[in-house]
Amino acid sequence: MAERAERRERRRLIDARFPIMKRLEDFRFTDNPNVPQATIATLAQGGWIDDRESVIFIGESGTGKTMLATTLAVCACQQGRRVRFTTLAQLANDLQEAEGHRELQRVVGRYARAELLVIDELGFIALPEGAAELVFQVISERNEKSSLIVTTSLPFGEWTKVFPDPRLAKAVVDRLTHKAHIIETGTESWRFRHGLPRRDLRPTKETT
Repeated sequence: MAERAERRERRRLIDARFPIMKRLEDFRFTDNPNVPQATIATLAQGGWIDDRESVIFIGESGTGKTMLATTLAVCACQQGRRVRFTTLAQLANDLQEAEGHRELQRVVGRYARAELLVIDELGFIALPEGAAELVFQVISERNEKSSLIVTTSLPFGEWTKVFPDPRLAKAVVDRLTHKAHIIETGTESWRFRHGLPRRDLRPTKETT
């Protein structure tokens, strides 16, 4: 029974399509004091998914948004939940391709059936009008039915940079923020602070 349970968990982790596997113990809260450790620990228990709530991580690049989203999603897999991880760009591409092949409803249904859908990197690209409407269709389909995690580098007032139609952008924000835990991860990049040591690359007398 233990082996079967382990195989099922591995299958859920594979089906989720995480770009890289991260677990809660991998996140060093001391590196980013903006992240509320107690809140993340509570969310890791998964009760918010049962309540069909969502989580939105807002912060600059390198502040841990994707890692935190992944850790919560991995916890959901370990709890036996169906999870799907995607970037906003990949979601839009999948939907546009499905529409071109007259398979849109099937693909929308696939994203809708996941108990937890993670949409990463909202804010990196502006969606063309048709793609924005398709993404809204997925978000609307899941509204109050199942949970979402969204990571974004943009404050809500700037989401028109992603969803060009202001009314559509407002509708997306309204649906995502309803019953949502909004967690700000700050502006200081952890990756930049912990990058390779900066060396003086100016030419020396020996190399000139």
